[in-house]
Amino acid sequence: MMEELKEINWQEEIRRLVEELVKTKSKERLLADAKEIRKAMKADVSAAELIRADRDGR
Repeated sequence: MMEELKEINWQEEIRRLVEELVKTKSKERLLADAKEIRKAMKADVSAAELIRADRDGR
């Protein structure tokens, strides 16, 4: 099947897909860590409210 599509650089395609997967998994891990930190902070307000309060304080 791959032989039929010789015009495709399979090595580059696989490398690109693996890099995308690594980025996605890294983002998922960072978001999970951020959620855990937020839970530990026991913040009852949304991120939008915190940002708004910070902007208003300037």
